[in-house]
Amino acid sequence: MTGDHYFSPTPSAVPDRHDVTFEAGGQEFTLAAAAGVFSARRLDPGTAVLLRKAPLPGPRGGVFLDLGCGYGPISMVLAATSPAARVYAVDVNERALELVGENAGRLGLTDRVVPVAPDGVPEKVRFDEIWSNPPIRVGKAQLHETLLKWLPRLAPGGSAWLVVGRHLGGDSLHAWLTDQGYPTRKYASQKGYRVLQVTAGD
Repeated sequence: MTGDHYFSPTPSAVPDRHDVTFEAGGQEFTLAAAAGVFSARRLDPGTAVLLRKAPLPGPRGGVFLDLGCGYGPISMVLAATSPAARVYAVDVNERALELVGENAGRLGLTDRVVPVAPDGVPEKVRFDEIWSNPPIRVGKAQLHETLLKWLPRLAPGGSAWLVVGRHLGGDSLHAWLTDQGYPTRKYASQKGYRVLQVTAGD
């Protein structure tokens, strides 16, 4: 054991690269993954529920944020299924961001997927949608801090789509977001996960 977490900025684990294949939005994706990155052996079940249940943007496009992107499954699906989309793939994990760049290159999406550390997103950028399987295991305080950093950057009328395991506090997060002034509804449930739609605050 190395003591690494997927939210470590510079994982020390040997990369141990391999491919992860999954289907979403009517397409098949094969992405490079590696040890030291979140759910590197398979598409995380929560992410799979999010991509299956939340409405993909499709042709309307927009500027999107994949928060805690890992090796980029959400980013790739958003960009591949929405040709007018621009996606900021944000993670603190440097290895994850390298993989996002590689996967965008595989799919011909390098002009529309931007892998970037949190502080690298230009301050003026506002997001039509935020998508996230948020890092619950960083702890409640840090999770709340992260959400309060990014939710104010939703454009007027924008939404955040979050997936959280019910047993990991999906219902309490729902209540907390509402208390913070972000109208939130349980959009869908599947396999013990909640998909929450969070609407931009006033």
